[in-house]
Amino acid sequence: MSGAAEERRRLRSEIWFNDLDEPAETAVYLERFANYGITRGELQSGRPIIGIAQTGSDVVPCNRHHIALAERVKAGIRDAGGIPLEFPVHPLQETVRRPTAALDRNLAYLGLVEVMAGYPFDGVVLTTGCDKTTPACLMAAATVNIPSIVLSGGPMLNGYLDGKRAGSGMVLWEARRKLAAGEITEAELVDQVFNATPSAGHCNTMGTALSMNSLAEAMGMSLPGCAAIPAPYAERAAMAYKTGLRIVGMVHEDLTPGRIMTRAAFENAIVVSSAIGGSTNAPPHINAIAAHMGVELDIADWDRIGHGIGLLANVQPSGEYLGEEFHRAGGVPAIMGELLAAGRLHGDALTVTGDTIEASYGTSASRDRDVIRSVDDPLMADAGFMVLSGNLFSSAIIKTSVISEDFRARFLGDDGRFTVRAIVFDGPEDYRARIEDPDLGITEDCMLVVRGAGPIGYPGSAEVVNMHPPGYLIQQGVRMLPCLGDGRQSGTSDNPSILNVTPESAAGGNIAIVETGDRITVDLVNRSVQLEVDDEEIERRWGDLRQTIPVSNSPWEELYRAHVTQLADGMTLGFAEKYHDVGRVKPRHSH
Repeated sequence: MSGAAEERRRLRSEIWFNDLDEPAETAVYLERFANYGITRGELQSGRPIIGIAQTGSDVVPCNRHHIALAERVKAGIRDAGGIPLEFPVHPLQETVRRPTAALDRNLAYLGLVEVMAGYPFDGVVLTTGCDKTTPACLMAAATVNIPSIVLSGGPMLNGYLDGKRAGSGMVLWEARRKLAAGEITEAELVDQVFNATPSAGHCNTMGTALSMNSLAEAMGMSLPGCAAIPAPYAERAAMAYKTGLRIVGMVHEDLTPGRIMTRAAFENAIVVSSAIGGSTNAPPHINAIAAHMGVELDIADWDRIGHGIGLLANVQPSGEYLGEEFHRAGGVPAIMGELLAAGRLHGDALTVTGDTIEASYGTSASRDRDVIRSVDDPLMADAGFMVLSGNLFSSAIIKTSVISEDFRARFLGDDGRFTVRAIVFDGPEDYRARIEDPDLGITEDCMLVVRGAGPIGYPGSAEVVNMHPPGYLIQQGVRMLPCLGDGRQSGTSDNPSILNVTPESAAGGNIAIVETGDRITVDLVNRSVQLEVDDEEIERRWGDLRQTIPVSNSPWEELYRAHVTQLADGMTLGFAEKYHDVGRVKPRHSH
C-alpha cells in the first residue's frame, strides 16, 4: 500500500502525537500531557482525540450544567474508543454581557476556529445552550470542517407566577409593562423575574436559545431528540453519553459539517423555524453559519421558503406552553415528522447519525396535539417571517407568529396596511429617558422607532426594539405599539416589531434621517415599509445630518466595527467568510 494512501488513513491528531518524519517535534506535543497522567501510549495509540468545547462556567449560568454533562460525554467517548480533551470557550451569557453578547459571538467564533484548527483534535463535541453559544459553535464547525456534533444543554423546567406558566423573558416584558402602568413596584418586578428561573438550563420559552438548538437539530447537527430535553432531566445526561459515543464514529466515517450543513439543511432550518415560532435572531445566526459553510443563503429566502409554513408549536411567546411540554409532546422530532409527512422537508439531507432526515424522523409524530399540531391543523397559517423593504431600508423582518388578535385589530385591519406617526429615539437610553414624556404626544396611532442599535452603531446590535408604550396607554389597554429599529429583540418577546433593519443608521441606512412626526406606511401584503417623505427631502436631510456614533471602548469593539457585516448578512466578520476547510491544513510546527 502506498505511503500516500497510508497517510490519508492517519488521524489528524497523529501529525501532533505520532509524526513519523519529525519525532523530535512529536516529543514537544506529548510531554506536558504527562502533567496530569495521560500516558504516551494513550496519545500514540491511534485512538481519536475528541475535543469538548466547554461553554459552561460560573459566568454563563445557562450553560453551567455542561460542566457536569461533560463527564458523561467523556464516558461515551472513552467507551467508543476515543480520548476526550475538554477546553474552554469564550463566555457568551445573553443576560450578563454588556453592551451585548452578540458582540462576542464572533469573538468566540474566532477563538473556536483557532483551537479546533490549531490543536490535535480529530472531532469536537460542541456544548451549546444560551443564545449565542449555538451559532458561534456552528460557525466555527463550518469554517474548520472536522467532524463535529452539537450537545445542547436544554431548557429550564417550567416557571410559574400566580399559578400560571411564566416563560423566560415573557415575565420580564410583561413586568415592564405593569411597572410602566403603575401596577407593580420595581422590587416586585425584580422578584417576579428572578423567581421565574426554577432550575438549570436556558430559556424555557421558544426564545433564541431553544430556537437555535432546535434548528441545530433540524440541520442534522445534533442527535435526534437532543434539542428540547429539559436540562435537569435524566435524559439530558443520557444524551450527553450518546453524543460522546457518536462523535467517535463520526471521526472514523469522516462525517464532517460540510456533508451535513448543505443548502437542503439550511432550507430545512427555515421551515422548522416557522413551524416552531422561532426567534427573530435565527435569520442572522443561520445566515452567518451558511456564510461560513460557503452555502449561499439570502435574507429573502426566509420569506420565500418559510412564510407559508404554519405554526405547529404551541409554545410561548407564540403560544401557550413551555419547554417541558414541548419536549413531552415530541420536541423537534415530532415537528420534523409532521413536516416530513406533509412533504415540507428535504428528507435526503444527512444528520450526524449518518442517516438521512427521513430515516431519522420519518416515523416521528406529535404525542400531544394541543402542544404540537399537524400541518393540516396549525395554530396559525403562514407563520414564517415576512421580509420587508422600502425607502427606509433594503430589508427588515417581522415575526408573524406573534401578531396577536388585538394587534391585528388595532393596526392591520383586513388588508395588512396601516400608516403611523413616528416617534424616534436615538438608542435605548433615549427611549428609556423620554418614553413617558407627555410632550411627545404618543397615541395609539404611533410607531416607536429606535436607531443606533445595529452591529456598527451599538456595537453588536442590541435587543432593544421591543419597546413598550408609555404607561398611560398601557392603562388604556394598549399593551403594544408598532415598533421599528435597526437593532434586534429577544427571541422571547411577543412584540411583532419590524427589526433587523439593513442597512442600519450607522451604515448609511435611511432610518438615520427619520424624524419624530414623520408618517410611515406599512403594507405587509406587498412587503413594503415607506417613509412618506419625497426623495428630495431625504437628500436634504442627509446633507444636514451630523450623525454621531459612540466611540469604541475596547480593542475588540474597534476591530469588530471595522469588519462586521449587516444583520441581513449574518453580522459576520466579512473577511472570515473566505476561510473554509481550515482543519484540513497541516499547521507548521511550533518549536
